[in-house]
Amino acid sequence: MRRDIAALDQLSRRQVSIPRAEQWTMRSRAENRAYRIMVAQPEGDPPPSGYPVIYLLDGNSVFGTMVEALRLQSRRPDKTGVSPAVIVGIGYETEASYSPDRFYDYTPLPNTELTHRSDGARLPEQGGAAAFFQFIEAELKPQIAGEFRIDPSRQTIFGHSLGGLFVLYALFTKPGAFRHYIAGSPSIHWNKEYLLEQERIFAARVQEKPVSVRLLLGFGEQEKSHVSRNAESARELAERLSSLTELGVCAVYKEFEDEGHVSVLPILISRALRFALHPEQQ
Repeated sequence: MRRDIAALDQLSRRQVSIPRAEQWTMRSRAENRAYRIMVAQPEGDPPPSGYPVIYLLDGNSVFGTMVEALRLQSRRPDKTGVSPAVIVGIGYETEASYSPDRFYDYTPLPNTELTHRSDGARLPEQGGAAAFFQFIEAELKPQIAGEFRIDPSRQTIFGHSLGGLFVLYALFTKPGAFRHYIAGSPSIHWNKEYLLEQERIFAARVQEKPVSVRLLLGFGEQEKSHVSRNAESARELAERLSSLTELGVCAVYKEFEDEGHVSVLPILISRALRFALHPEQQ
């Protein structure tokens, strides 16, 4: 009898899925690289202008976390400061949390000093950020806009670690691509000199043509002791960009108490939702 009950219990179980979410595979036209695209949309009808949209790097690791955080907080925008949005996770064809392909997609140039991991294994190929950005702009965004009611003036990109480096690269090279840029623990040290040069070009460009962009740089407090000094570099970056406030650049540096490089992600996601999706951020 007990065995029969256990067998019935197993038959009644099924895999848990995320409500109103779907995924598919896209291949980039230029390099034929495969990406797992994950999309979650809110319930109900979109506003007349369409939903805001967040493009989320490393979708395999953080898509579920962001979707659930948004689902809970967007129920009462008047109380939480978070309005409903479409979430687009960009991941890879793997069940692992991270793919080595991110080293190529998220880095503007190969790092000639960091060539091996701490265990001696050689790091994956790097330097494909331009091609990845082209895929997002020319292929992914048009498909999302064609299938979902989104507001093109309220687009956000979120990336962490190497993904945060890519977010800064995107801001400096094409600031009009997104309205909000969320760079969590960005690996500035990976391409630091290149990034500084792109920042100078960006600053000169907005002197001639003002923009309307908001940047959130988020770090865990425990990251300040890391040899890369990325937290210090990010804080200094926010201070430099503050001189461009009158030209449409809003830069915020936020440090989260008692958090490290990975543990900072859930709390950063929650803060990022309010930063990008506050009903007053039209």
